Amino acid sequence: MAFGWIDEQAAARRRAGLVRTLRPRAADSPLLDLASNDYLGLARHPEVVAGAVAAARTWGGGATGSRLVTGTTELHGELERELADFCGFEAALVFSSGYAANLAAVTALAPHGSLIVSDAGNHASLIDGCRLARGTTQVVAHADPDAVRKALGTHEGPALAVSDTVFSVDGDAAPLAGLAEACREHGAGLVVDDAHGVGVLGAGGRGAPHAAGLAGADDVVVTVTLSKSLGSQGGAVLGPARVVEHLVNAARTFIFDTGLAPAAAGAALAALRLLGREPERATRAREVATALHARLTAAGLEAVRPDAAVVSVRAPSPEEAVQWAADCRAAGLLVGCFRPPSVPDGISRLRLTARADLSEEQIERAVRVIGGTRP
Repeated sequence: MAFGWIDEQAAARRRAGLVRTLRPRAADSPLLDLASNDYLGLARHPEVVAGAVAAARTWGGGATGSRLVTGTTELHGELERELADFCGFEAALVFSSGYAANLAAVTALAPHGSLIVSDAGNHASLIDGCRLARGTTQVVAHADPDAVRKALGTHEGPALAVSDTVFSVDGDAAPLAGLAEACREHGAGLVVDDAHGVGVLGAGGRGAPHAAGLAGADDVVVTVTLSKSLGSQGGAVLGPARVVEHLVNAARTFIFDTGLAPAAAGAALAALRLLGREPERATRAREVATALHARLTAAGLEAVRPDAAVVSVRAPSPEEAVQWAADCRAAGLLVGCFRPPSVPDGISRLRLTARADLSEEQIERAVRVIGGTRP
């Protein structure tokens, strides 16, 4: 029977406690949200919503085509210029998603005969970029510049090291300065995904590469998403102008994909300008993460010290993690639940996101619920 193998896989997922389901949320949900990636609390900010509405009224509901045909509006160009300037890079290129941006950067910058050195903890989008690239990929130990250095030393020719800046599972930060040093010793490029860093790390939220002194470097390319700190949708690649020009001509997820919807571009631009006026939002997000970690560990829970706005709390098993998250939800708290195969080390977790707009009372409430529902 066609697709009969699907039933076998579904049964295996049920036995392992790994079935995933969609839970549509209501617009007026009463749950305290510590699951979304809205780090700065901007997704519903009036200025951000107004930016989306104004863009939709001006440009319509969709981009109408690929970026190279009709999908580039003046608004896209404005967003790219301001995003590059804010993060300290020469140029930027906006994509329909952060996933598409990562696929573009890795595949277009790793031609046949090249080596890609990929961190073992990288996000799925970077992993998929490595799989699709024509170069050879070598996976190395997590957050280990010496492992990157050793791998690059085995190769002659074009090479690239690829890493998240803040890893989405535990919220730990990559040693960017060490990675850049290892790459420069071997003339390799460095591509880093700052999805969880921009808006949270660096001066005023300018990102982890900016904080590490790598912004604007001619051998560093950064990808970002517009769907986390900026509360919108889409992604971008930042880097030297010649790299961006190359992506326009060679990146398949740019050439053959419909452009980012104008409403998303308008919302992201409004959020970026708001962050420029209110840089304290980035500081507050980090403060909330630190407070959550301190109070969770004081309550006897095993939480990973956050380097940005993600706080990870270990669970005994996938089944208990799912039940824990469900019990939190029943108590009015929405938390993330990460299980295999989403976690590279096989350890299930509750994943909490610290938002800049959380009050002290909400932080205390979240800790009480998580501690009170522990397995």
